[in-house]
Amino acid sequence: MFLTGVSYYLFSYFLPVDKTNSDTPQNQTQTTPTENKKTGVITFAGPKTEVCPLNGQLFTKEEKDLWQKRRPLAVMIENHADARPQSGLQNADIIYEAVAEGGITRFMAMFYCNILSAKPGRYDVGPVRSARTYFLDLASEYSDYPLYTHVGGANCSAPMDPVTGRQAGPCTTNKKALAVEQISSYGWNNKGTWGDLSQFSLPYKVCRREPERTGDERATEHTMYCSTTELWNIAESRGLTNMTIVNNKPWDKSFRSWSFNQKDVKSEIQDASTISLDFWGKNDNYSVLWQYNSSANSYSRTNGGKPHLDFNTGTQLTAKNIVIQYTKESRSIDIHMHNLYEVVGSGTGMVFRNGTKDDITWSKPTRVARTIYKDKSGKEVNFVPGLIWVEILPINSTVSYEGPKQS
Repeated sequence: MFLTGVSYYLFSYFLPVDKTNSDTPQNQTQTTPTENKKTGVITFAGPKTEVCPLNGQLFTKEEKDLWQKRRPLAVMIENHADARPQSGLQNADIIYEAVAEGGITRFMAMFYCNILSAKPGRYDVGPVRSARTYFLDLASEYSDYPLYTHVGGANCSAPMDPVTGRQAGPCTTNKKALAVEQISSYGWNNKGTWGDLSQFSLPYKVCRREPERTGDERATEHTMYCSTTELWNIAESRGLTNMTIVNNKPWDKSFRSWSFNQKDVKSEIQDASTISLDFWGKNDNYSVLWQYNSSANSYSRTNGGKPHLDFNTGTQLTAKNIVIQYTKESRSIDIHMHNLYEVVGSGTGMVFRNGTKDDITWSKPTRVARTIYKDKSGKEVNFVPGLIWVEILPINSTVSYEGPKQS
C-alpha cells in the first residue's frame, strides 16, 4: 500500500494535468470533444459561431468558453536546423520570425484560440529557447501583463573568476539587449503580475527536456518542451487568467483586435504564388519558401529546402497570411553577437493573401501598442481568417515573389 501511494503521488505530480473541466459538476451534461488518436488533435462539435480576436477564425461556443478564461500565451521556439521538426507551431494563431543570432531565426508563437485543438496533458510546444528584447516588445501587445515562455535570455553577462566562480569585471552585454533585466523592469516578475514563464522558475510537469523526442538524440539546448495546459495553470495560480486579479481588469481592456474582413477565397489574378526570402543573405539552412496552394487557399512553408513540418501532426506548416515587416537592424552589438530589431516605430512591408501581394506600412508607437498594418490607401489591412505569419526582415532585404507558371 505504501508503494502504491508513492507511485500515485509521483504520477500525479510529474505528469501535466488538464484543469480545464475540473469545476464541472458530474451531473452536468456537456459536449465531449473527440480526439484523433494518431495526431492528438481534438475536435469540438457544434456550430462554429464565435470569432477569435487573434486569428479571425470561427470556433464553437464551447471553445470560446475555454479561451475566455485565459490570456494569450507567447512561447519562444527555436529554428536551428537541429531543432526541427518543432512541435506546436501549427496550433498558433500568430507567429513572429526574426534572427536570434548568426542568421539563425527564432519564432515567437502566440497561442490563444487554435491551441485548444491540441490534446491536453502533453508537452506540446518546443523546443523552447531564450528571450530576446524585440520579441518582448511584440509580446507586450497581447496583455497588460502577457504570458511569456522562454528558457533564460540575454542578460548582464560578465567573465567568471576561475577561483571563486563568481562574475568578475563589468557586464559584457549591451544594455539594449538585456532581455532578462527588461522583463523584470516591466513588472512581469512581480507578485500578482508574474506573467514571466521562464523555464528556470517552473516545475518539471510544466517543462522538461526530451532529448530523443524526434527519434534521434539531440543536443541539450534543442530539447526543452512545455505543456501549454500547465503553462496556463501556472498563470492561473499567479492570478493571471482572463483577468489581472491585482487590478481587477481584463487582459484585453486596451487590446485592439486584428481586422479580418478579407474573404477566404483565391484571387482571380494571382501575382504571388511563390514567395522566397533569406534573412542574412543566402543561407541554405534558413532560406524560406512559401508556396501557394489554391485549393486550400493557404501558403505552405519550406525551410532550408525541405517542407517545414509540425512534429505533433506530421504535416507541413501552412499560413493564410504572410506579412513582411522591414525593420532597422543593429547586428552583433556586443561580444555575445546580440542583434536588435526596431519593431517599435514605423516602416514598410508587404502582405500576401489569397495568392496576391500588396504593399503596406506598419506602425507601433509604443511598446504596449499593437502593430497596425495599413494598405496603400491608408486603411487597416484586412486579413484572411487563419494563421498570420510575420517575417521580420532588415530594411533592404530582398523578397522575391511570382505568379503561377503558365503551362
